[in-house]
Amino acid sequence: MQTSILSKVKHAALCMQRNNWEQGVLAQAFLEAVDRETAIQLAVEAVYRQQEDGRCCQIGASTASTDPCAVGEALIIAAETTGDPWLLQAKEKLLHWALELAPRNAEGMVYHFDDSREIWVDSCYMLPPFLAAAGYYDEALKQLDGYYSILLDESKNLLSHRWDDATKSYPRRDVWGVGNGWAAAGMIRVHDRLPGTFVAERERLEIRIRTLLSAAYRYQREDGAFHDVLDDPHSFREINCGQMFAYTVYRGVAEGWLEGNYIPLAEKSREAALSSVDSYGLVQDVCGLPYFDRPGVATEGQAFFILMESARDKWLKARK
Repeated sequence: MQTSILSKVKHAALCMQRNNWEQGVLAQAFLEAVDRETAIQLAVEAVYRQQEDGRCCQIGASTASTDPCAVGEALIIAAETTGDPWLLQAKEKLLHWALELAPRNAEGMVYHFDDSREIWVDSCYMLPPFLAAAGYYDEALKQLDGYYSILLDESKNLLSHRWDDATKSYPRRDVWGVGNGWAAAGMIRVHDRLPGTFVAERERLEIRIRTLLSAAYRYQREDGAFHDVLDDPHSFREINCGQMFAYTVYRGVAEGWLEGNYIPLAEKSREAALSSVDSYGLVQDVCGLPYFDRPGVATEGQAFFILMESARDKWLKARK
C-alpha cells in the first residue's frame, strides 16, 4: 500500500498553509517518520517567524501562548544537529518564553492565549512535550497534571475542551474528540521522555492514558471513526481523533506497558483513516480548517496520519 498513500499525505501536508501549532505538529510528524532533514527545515522556517518574546511560527496577530511551543522538539533537534548559533539562541528564547514569560494561573499552569485566562486541552500536546524534550521533566509533569486536573470530567473519564479562570466556568465542556487526542498524544510523548528514575510519574501517566483510551473507545463507531464530540452522536463524523488514539496505542503497546487488546481498535481507526485519503493525498473528514467546526481537511489531520503510520511501523518491528 501504503507507501504511495503515505507519500501523497506527506506531500499534501507540505503544500498546506500553516499556523503556529500546525507547523509544530507537522515538524514532529517528520521527526518521528525519521525524516530529520524535513523536520529541521520546518523548524528553521519556524524560527524565521519567531517573535522577540521567543514565540515561534507566529503569523499575523496570533495571541497563542502554548501553540508556538509545538515546534519545540524539532527545534531542539535542529539546534543540536546543526550547531547553528542562531538556532541554539532561538531554542533558548522559546524555552525562556515557556518557562518565564508565558501567562499562567496562580498554580503555574500556562494559559492557552496571552489575552485571556483560558486553559485548553490542546495545550497538553503543545507545551509539555517540548519541556520534557528540553529536560524540564518536573515542569512538563506539572503542566500536564494541572491541565488534567482542571479539565477532567470524572463522570466520563475524558477531558473537557476549555476552562476559563476568569469566569470559573467551562466555555466548552464538551469532550471533544481531537482534544482528547491531543491529551493522549501529549501524555505519551512526555511519558517516553522521562528518565528511568521517574517510576511513579511514568505509572501515573500510563494509568491516565489507559483510562482515557478506554473511555474514548466506548464511542468508536462501527466504521472505525468517532464523532467530533465523543459522546454526542449528533456531532459530525470525525477521523483525526481516531488517528491520534491509534498513534498512542501503537506506541504504548510497542513499549510493552499497554495491553494488546487495544490494537484491533487502533487498526479499525487506521482503516477509517486510510479510506479517507483522497486522490490528492488529503485526509478528508477530519475536524477541519479554518474554524474546526465541521468535517474537512487540516494540517494536523495530515500530521497525525504520518505519526500514526510511524508509530505502527515501530509496533510491527517490536512484534518480531
